[in-house]
Parts: sequence; C-alpha cells; structure tokens
Amino acid sequence: MLFTIKPQTVQIVAFRNLKFIILHKIYEMIRIGVIGAGHLGKIHIRCLKSIPEFTIVGFYDNDTENCNEVEAEFGIKCFQDIDLLINASDAIDIVTPTLSHFEYASGALKRFKHVFIEKPIVATPQEAQKLMDIAAEANVKVQVGHVERFNPAFTAALPYISKPMFIEAHRLAGFKNRGNDIPVILDLMIHDIDIVLHTVKANIRKLSASGVAVINSSPDIANARLEFDNGCVANLTASRISMKNMRKVRFFQRDAYITVDFLNKETKIVKIQDISDSKPDPLLPVFTPLGSHTEKQVYFETPVIEPINAIETELRSFAISILNDTHPAVSILDGYNALKVAYQILEKVENSLSFLE
Repeated sequence: MLFTIKPQTVQIVAFRNLKFIILHKIYEMIRIGVIGAGHLGKIHIRCLKSIPEFTIVGFYDNDTENCNEVEAEFGIKCFQDIDLLINASDAIDIVTPTLSHFEYASGALKRFKHVFIEKPIVATPQEAQKLMDIAAEANVKVQVGHVERFNPAFTAALPYISKPMFIEAHRLAGFKNRGNDIPVILDLMIHDIDIVLHTVKANIRKLSASGVAVINSSPDIANARLEFDNGCVANLTASRISMKNMRKVRFFQRDAYITVDFLNKETKIVKIQDISDSKPDPLLPVFTPLGSHTEKQVYFETPVIEPINAIETELRSFAISILNDTHPAVSILDGYNALKVAYQILEKVENSLSFLE
C-alpha cells in the first residue's frame, strides 16, 4: 500500500522543525569552566550561576582545601586535571594571578574555546601579542575583564563624554596582602588607562611618569601624564598605600565637566549653555565669558544610576557575544593596548626610581 504525503504536511513538519531549532538556539546554554577560585574567582562563580546563558561545568584550583570549600559552597565540581575541564567546556573564565594568564588562555584557545580573562590580559605585551595571534587562528571570542567599562556610573556618563581635552584620574586604595605581586600600575592604574584609551580617540604622542616603592619591591604609588595627538592630556594617579579609598575620573571638555565616581556609583554633569529666550533659572549661575556678548548659564545634571553588578554584566556580555557571534565589549586588542601603555608607564617609573639608588 502506497502512502502519499500532502505538501501542506511537509510545510507543517518543516515549520515545527524550524521552530524547534529557534527555541533550542534561544535556550542554548554555554558550558563554562572557571580556572581560579580565589577571592575574585568566587565572585565570578557566583555571578555565572545567576546568568541564564551559562552553565558551570566546574572549576580548577591548585589549592585542595579551597577546592573542597568551593565545592561545598557552590555545589559545582572541582576538576583535578585542568585539561579535562577545558575539554568539557565551551568557554573558559580565567581568574588566576597574572603570571599564569598566558599559559591557561593559550591552552584554552588552542582547543578552540572562548576565553574570558581577567585584567591585565597577560604579564607582558610580548605575551599579549602571542595570545592575539593564537586567538586569531582559533577564531573564537576573547574578552578581557576591564570591569570599569561596565560600572553603571561610567555607562551613565558615556553619552555626555565628547572629545575630552583634560582627564584627571585618582585610584587610591589602602594596603592589602593580596595583589601585591605586580606593580600598582598593572594592578590599579590599568583600569583608568583602559577608560582613557576608550574615551580619547587619538594616539599618545608623549608619556611621562614617576612613582615610589614604599612597602613592596615594585611601585606602590605612581603618577602618569599622557599627551595625545589631538591635544588631550590625561593625568593618572594610582596608589595602594592610601589612607582612604577613591576611584574617580574627571573629564573636562568644551562647555562641560563630567565627574565619574566608580566607587560610590555616582555621576555628575556640569554644562555651560547659552541662555534661552525663556527666563534663566535664578538659582543657577549666569555669566558672560570674556570676549563674548552672549550670556551663559551653568546647568547641573545628575543621571540616574541603575544598580547593577558590573562583573555579572561583563560576563553576560561575553555570553551574548558568543551566542550572537558579535565583537566582545572589551576585546583582546583593548587588553593589549592597555597593557602596552601600562608597560610604557612602568618603564618610566622604573627609570625614575633608578636615579634614587
């Protein structure tokens, strides 16, 4: 007995199959493995567990006692063999000391795994260049953890920042026993280096810097001045031996001054505008610039800051770049450029310190 299938039936089946594929794509989860479960690694694990696009395969940490604690706290598997973790994952999140970044990232990329890697991207610009070559060959997504790009105070300020001509950054922290294996420039200042490079669309033409090693063998406090081709100047100060904490960047540009408080999640805008035909606000300053006949008024604006977790936001953006095949928000090239400038500053600082010996 012969059976015939009506064309309408074929269309219905095809539609149902397409619908299944679409739904499967929507709910597809990325299997991710975490390398490093220290202080920051635990924060990453906690964030990853709340991101629906990810499912955590497990983690690797060379501290057996810590492995047991993390397994118990988060209910995820600790892999004793890092290669097994990489092979079982679609993506790898590297949250280890900087000196190990290249080894772990290159190992994952050579297995064609997507990689999220904490800042600084690797230990040296030479390693970063090699990693870029490996990543290009692997043709996968690599995102660098410059988390301040996702700070809600900065994202609220971005629409107002346009051709800044002077930038002043202060990133001050009290002394801690962790993170002292690298100079303060690579530990703290690199955040603001990335912010400056992201907002100033020009090349650096001159760089000067100085610093002091107060407690550690490497600089604990440093100041750098970056002069750009377009005339912009950025003055960056970073310290890990301060009496108070501060993470603030100020942007000065034509007719506006923007201050971003990364620590307290606050953004304030001061704008200078011509007075309109309507009556000026009597509570705001009015002035006439020298050489002008037009009255201007100072306006203050405080954008609403959405309370978000910046680390969770950057990790989710990594997932979206994988699923949608889009460019990562903070690319491997961004990480390389920030590290290259950081090393130029470090070289200037070390040269200044050599005169004191």
